[in-house]
Parts: sequence; C-alpha cells; structure tokens
Amino acid sequence: MAKRKDLSIEFCGVKCENPFFLSSSPVGSNYDMCKKALESGWGGICYKTVGYWIPQECSPRFDATRKEGTPFVGFKNMEMISDKPTEKNLEMMAKLKRDYPDKVLIASIMGENEEEWTKLAKAVTETGADIIECNFSCPQMTTHSMGSDVGTNTELVEKYSAAVRRGTHLPVLAKMTPNITTMEISARAAIKGGATGIAAINTIKSITEVDLDNFTCLPIVNGKSSISGYSGKAVKPVALRFIAQMAKDQQLKGIPISGMGGIETWEDAVEFLLVGASNLQVTTSIMQYGYRIVEDMISGMSYWMEEKGINQLSDIVGAALPNIVPAENIERDFKVYPKYDHEKCIGCGRCYISCYDGGHQAIDWDGDKRKPMLNEEKCVGCGLCWIVCPVEKCVTPDKPKFHSFGTPRDINVIAKRL
Repeated sequence: MAKRKDLSIEFCGVKCENPFFLSSSPVGSNYDMCKKALESGWGGICYKTVGYWIPQECSPRFDATRKEGTPFVGFKNMEMISDKPTEKNLEMMAKLKRDYPDKVLIASIMGENEEEWTKLAKAVTETGADIIECNFSCPQMTTHSMGSDVGTNTELVEKYSAAVRRGTHLPVLAKMTPNITTMEISARAAIKGGATGIAAINTIKSITEVDLDNFTCLPIVNGKSSISGYSGKAVKPVALRFIAQMAKDQQLKGIPISGMGGIETWEDAVEFLLVGASNLQVTTSIMQYGYRIVEDMISGMSYWMEEKGINQLSDIVGAALPNIVPAENIERDFKVYPKYDHEKCIGCGRCYISCYDGGHQAIDWDGDKRKPMLNEEKCVGCGLCWIVCPVEKCVTPDKPKFHSFGTPRDINVIAKRL
C-alpha cells in the first residue's frame, strides 16, 4: 500500500497539518461540534461568524435543488451569523485553542461600523485565534450595514479591513461576495485596507424553488420566503472562476486565497488548489455526509499525489492558471471528433437525439443495429455527445485534427490533456 503523503501547507504564515477546514457556518457553531470535527481529522476551523448583533433565526431555513440519485446538488441557507451571545462564542473559541493548540482556529467576525470591527478583532485575538476572517459577504443579513451589501462597496471593504487591522496583529482574510461582477476590485480594496488574504466565495443570492400551490419560494416561513444564499456542488464552477481570476490578477499576485464553494470530494479540493487556493473550507458536504468526509478527502488527495509524484501541496497551488486564458487566445485550428465504442453502446439514442435537436445533426442512426455513426462533414467537435452519454467511456474524445493553418503542435500532448 502506498504511503500517505504529507498534506501540510502554510497559509498566511500559519502551518496547517492539512488544507481542510470547516467554513464559517452551522457546521462549526459551538465547542462540541468543532471538537468532533478536529478529532475527525480536519486541519482547522473557521468558527461561525460572531458579532455584537444577535439574530433571531427563522424556521425552516434550508432548501435544496435536487437531482435524481443525489440528496441535493445546490443548497439554500437563510441562516445568518451566530445567534449565541458574543461572550459565549469567545469562551468557546478560547477553549478550542487551549484544547487543540496544534489545530488552526480562524475567527470569523462581522461588525456594523468601524468601532465594532476593531473591537471584535481585539476580542478574537485575545482568544488565541490564529487568523481572523472578515465576513463582508453574507447574503441574507436583515440589516444593510452588514453582509454582502458591504462586500459590494469597495470603500467599506477597505475601511473595515483597516479597522480590523488596527485591532490585531494576526493575519486577516476578507471574505468576498460572489454577488458582484468583478471580485478583484473588492479584493484589492481589502488588501489596500490591510487584509493579508482573501476567502472566496460566500453563498450566491438565490431562489431555489417556487411552491406551485402556495406561489411562494422555499423554504416557506409562515407563508413567505426571501432570496438567500446558495451553496453546494452547484456553485463550484462559480467559485473556481472567481478564485482563478483573483489568482491571475497582477495586483493580487501572491495574495493567499482560502477557497470554498462546492467542495465535496478530494477531486474538488485538488481543483481549488490548482486554480490558486492554498486553504480549503467546507460546509454543505459535511451537512450531507458528516465530519468524517474529511477522511476520504485526505486519503484521496494523498494517493493522487503519490500517483502523480507530487511531494508537497504547495507545488500544485495555481498550477492550472497558465492554462486558463482569455477566450480570444483559445486554439481554433483543430477539431476533436467523438469516438464510439459500439461494444459498450446500449443503443439508447441519447447522443443522436441531443446532436439532432441540440447540436449539428452530425450523428446518423442505424435503426436496425441501434448504433450511432458519425457524419464527420457535419460534426463541429462540440463534445455534446460524450457529455450526454450515460455509459462511461462509450463516447470519448478522439485525437484532435487540424483544419486550418497554424503553428505545428504536438497533437499527442493535446489529446492526452483531453
């Protein structure tokens, strides 16, 4: 059996035994929960956001977007910051750090004005926390002086980052809102104000479902509902996009990024590292599978590193960034045609229907044998057929073929990447 790799990594100058942390959310909202998580193997905790404003939560507060075969793909959450007294939260954070000194504690805070941000920064610093996260991005706060309304205002992001810096010597993360067009602008403002790094993404403002009988979106709270945060696997593409853009931004070059938003498997985790994150935060995966999901993430990532000959995680942080280019720089001079394995084909016709009704009518159908046949003259190499095929490795991308002038390239290397 292959030896497990060392998954330790430095983040904001803090040594972490592994990159897997609980994100600031219901899964890390008291001492007992965090204790169980740390003993399950998580490298650290981002404790649920604390502030001086104490919310009164609604019931029910969760909903989900479902897809057959899975509990949910996307998750809607109407919960706000911690509903426990501030002093109680500070006591629990201090106890966690005393009992687990080798684990990393990130204290998430949210104030309503500069004075509160500075005061909270001082308070959580005294608990022994290792890093402070500024929640500039919760999308369902009931006051416009807090949450994502702050994160979209660069002046406030800079001002509050500076206020936190005045109250602590610890590394400071600015947690960004995805409810914005360009995240780099707010991230730059946070760094200018004194933040050390960036955390992204928080949840996306959403309506997951509308009740067809009551004409109300879900969850229904005494007949009403509201727009609130969306997370889970469904938001991973959005998270990866924002993180990659910040990691490639010249003004943010070298700034540490804590990535979150749809991490459920070790493969997801590796993807976040490859686009520039060096720390990973998780919530909705824990809600589905429990804290022990981290065991699968640790073992999967470790064996993948062994297989690839990778010695340390820091070697792969941002490794995919050179291959993420503007659309105008994408190669346009070759086509990737599909290849059919007729032995595996079950004759369902999915590829044929999808191509005919949603593609370029490039698949001919043998009605007697119930097998697809490629019409290469019509095929544009879009890849729809291998995406919709329900049988693994039945329809696969073949080696690309060049169809116009351009610089000669190693086609075998391109095909291998595909």
